Amino acid sequence: MSAWEDWIGRKETRSDYVDEGAAARWLATFDRSAASDGTVPQGYHWCLCLPDAPTAALGIDGHPLREESAQSFLPPIPLPRRMWAASRVSFVQPLRSGQSIVRNSRVASIKAKQGGSGALVFVEVDHATHADGELAIRETQSIVFRDVASKDAPPAPPPPGEGRFDPAAWHAHRRVVPTEALLFRYSALTFNSHRIHYDRSYATEEEGYRGLVVHGPLAATLLLGLAQAEFGDNALSHFDFRGTSPAIVGEDLHLVLRETSEGMELGAFARDGRQIMAASARRTA
Repeated sequence: MSAWEDWIGRKETRSDYVDEGAAARWLATFDRSAASDGTVPQGYHWCLCLPDAPTAALGIDGHPLREESAQSFLPPIPLPRRMWAASRVSFVQPLRSGQSIVRNSRVASIKAKQGGSGALVFVEVDHATHADGELAIRETQSIVFRDVASKDAPPAPPPPGEGRFDPAAWHAHRRVVPTEALLFRYSALTFNSHRIHYDRSYATEEEGYRGLVVHGPLAATLLLGLAQAEFGDNALSHFDFRGTSPAIVGEDLHLVLRETSEGMELGAFARDGRQIMAASARRTA
């Protein structure tokens, strides 16, 4: 851990703008219509201030290489597998087409742990996104780095079991089947070249997954879409999600929502009831 202490507090600033054409392509990806007031849906901010490493600077997994240099924002953790594990998001105000965006990011913490599958390192990054100079979104993103998959380990996640997900306890339910085309479009929108989302042989043979993996923020965006369908555009003030198991392309994904005394509980489940994502939210007052 001492080798990475210098990265705690490291900062990065990126600039962008809310392009009307890009927002229209985002809406087309999710089969949604534009809001009448010119705002863009919650979750679109994950398509802004993207990494822009040259192709020659990508690692074997498709992510930008991490170097031990002053220019490297993330620490050079030697564990080869990287996943977006969770996010805590505060929506301060909606984004609108044409706005100038500045995102200030800071490495908040680095923690090493030992999991059932080996060594893990969690890196938390704080983001503050400003639109036309005004704070619009705060987010703390948790990235997990893991060791290489054991060659004798069974593919993850396990094959679907005999059980069936029962949505009876939830107030809203939507079934979707993520396709290769959806993953391809979302990778393009987010400039995400992680090979587990488009290279099946790499995903199965190198990282030990059972198939192509649905992006964590893609599953989170689908949950935000369920909230939008129930409560309208930009209806949430807070949204926290945590990935609990990989979602595999071509397999049922059950999106659910229910209101509670503390706000809102959301989730994504596989056909057999395996939980894929747990989330909570609060509505705008």
